[in-house]
Amino acid sequence: MPLVKSRSDLENRLQEIPSEPGIYLMRDENGDILYIGKSKNLRSRVRSYFRNSQPLSPRIALMVRQVAEIEFIVTDTEPEALALEANLVKQHQPHFNVLLKDDKKYPYILITWSEPYPRIFLTRNRRLGNKKDKYYGPYVDARALRDTLRLVKQIFPLRQRPQALFKDRPCLNYDLGRCVGVCQELISSQEYHQLVQKVAMVFQGRTDELVEILSNQMAKAAAELKFEEAAKLRDRIASLKSLFAGQKVSLPDDTISRDAIALAADRQHACIQLFQIRAGKLVGRLGFVAEVPQMGERARWGDGEMGRQGSNSKFLNSTLNTSQTPNSIDFGAILQRVLEEHYQNADPVEIPAEILVQHELPDGEILSEFLTAKKQSKVRIIAPQRQTKAELIEMVERNANYELLKLQKLDESNARSLEDLANILDLPEPPRRIECYDISHIQGSNAVGSQVVFIDGLPAKQYYRHYKIKNPAVNPGHSDDFASLSEVIHRRFRSYIENPQLPRFGNPDWPDLLTIDGGKGQLSAVVKVLQDANLLEDLKVVSLAKQREEVFLPGESFPLNTNSEQPGIQLLRRLRDEAHRFAVSFHRQQRSDKLRRSRLDEIPGLGFKRQKQLLAHFRSIDYIREANVEQLAQAPGIGPHLAQDIYNYFHP
Repeated sequence: MPLVKSRSDLENRLQEIPSEPGIYLMRDENGDILYIGKSKNLRSRVRSYFRNSQPLSPRIALMVRQVAEIEFIVTDTEPEALALEANLVKQHQPHFNVLLKDDKKYPYILITWSEPYPRIFLTRNRRLGNKKDKYYGPYVDARALRDTLRLVKQIFPLRQRPQALFKDRPCLNYDLGRCVGVCQELISSQEYHQLVQKVAMVFQGRTDELVEILSNQMAKAAAELKFEEAAKLRDRIASLKSLFAGQKVSLPDDTISRDAIALAADRQHACIQLFQIRAGKLVGRLGFVAEVPQMGERARWGDGEMGRQGSNSKFLNSTLNTSQTPNSIDFGAILQRVLEEHYQNADPVEIPAEILVQHELPDGEILSEFLTAKKQSKVRIIAPQRQTKAELIEMVERNANYELLKLQKLDESNARSLEDLANILDLPEPPRRIECYDISHIQGSNAVGSQVVFIDGLPAKQYYRHYKIKNPAVNPGHSDDFASLSEVIHRRFRSYIENPQLPRFGNPDWPDLLTIDGGKGQLSAVVKVLQDANLLEDLKVVSLAKQREEVFLPGESFPLNTNSEQPGIQLLRRLRDEAHRFAVSFHRQQRSDKLRRSRLDEIPGLGFKRQKQLLAHFRSIDYIREANVEQLAQAPGIGPHLAQDIYNYFHP
């Protein structure tokens, strides 16, 4: 049972927590870890989550309602607590250990080290995948990142396709020298890992180190009279040098690797920029977005409370609204948590010798000790005040300013659209969570449904859902969008139908607006399901017809008098188009899977190896279907019992 439901159990548990440095783990009723944090004073930090006088952010409030057990590990020092927190977060990846908003704004490079032949590709989803896989980023300039990835694949003979094009031979990329024949395993997994490790050095900012390694290999190959191999290495070196040409940053010491971090903030968001500079070259520009706590709210960033120290940034004074002064937030604490989260998953070689920060960090010495121990060499954290390094911080801050302005314009546009939509539909306030549903099929075959969710006018892809239509009346040659929508809506709200006591208003899972892709017919089918479930009175439901972009309300014969170009209708159109895209992509996937699936897969006991033997013997499924039991049993690997099963399958 969650601790918040029993005040006595909660108080007893809090009394058991010591007032010492360490880390704490919050678990739910199933024993799963919700959150891992660190603190100088464990009892004070954990108690702060359960004080009624201190308002919590929606994310933290949702976590606190699920906490059923609190564990702790005491450490001797804060650096030990930081190191332990980093290891446990990396090991368990708790859902609520997310400082930065995962809004899919910035892309990452993902290398799938968990696979025998790792893939390298661009992704915007940071939280999925195997724990052995490695993310690099997030990178601010997606176009430059794609260009870099394209050039890297030209320089190194890497795996070009996620799946083999041919079963028994490599594709044209192998003949062109663009691939090493991964699909046919013409290179061992160990050798390919070594090749990909060199590629990873580019995204770690270690290009100069990689050039030196390749230069040594080129000299060795030339000395051994392997001139063709030496020429390939020479071309790779030239390409790598041109990759970052013209990105020189004027600094007093070009031999020191350094990162520079700065932020710009308003009342809601902080845009953070981190420049990676290696040997005087700007090799990476990373971007992060974090939420800023509102005035009067206890600032909780990652593992808990932030102080209330001032800021001397002129830009922050100009961008923050006068209703919230910069003195209400400790920007150094924001930068500290960003750096902690960024370097937790970094390899030691990726950590620079010097980190330039815009504001003094509240626990800069602790972070420096942690990074020094991880890197095995001294790491300095400096807040420069003058000369060249201060100018570098100002440049990073200007870039953060531009990112904040872009974010503000997007927020303003979304706010106008939501306000206009509330006026169109006569809602008491702008809808926060909007859901849209669509159906996709080809004459009833492979019918699927989609659910997409927009929160505050932006796609929230973590809440998207697919539905395979299970209605037996919907089959190839017979489509029924009304029945399909009814099934999808019933399955979406099944928990509320089976348990009418579940809270609706104030529940983050409950939509403020339900949108259906279609006209009056589709809307009527959905309304009937909601009426039968006694849910309609608590839901606002509309439909958007495609041809004239008309909005229909339940029980109304005519559409609303709207302009298809007004902001609220444009928002509904974006929502509808996203639901359509999501449904069509899932339908195509199902159709493609069905085309690749053999009828032999449906025969029990007939595995892949025996299927190959059977097809090699009979040449086609038509001959297999026409064969009798004795002929089937003569095929390699097919005994009399399996032959009878195969015959019965084709002759029921």
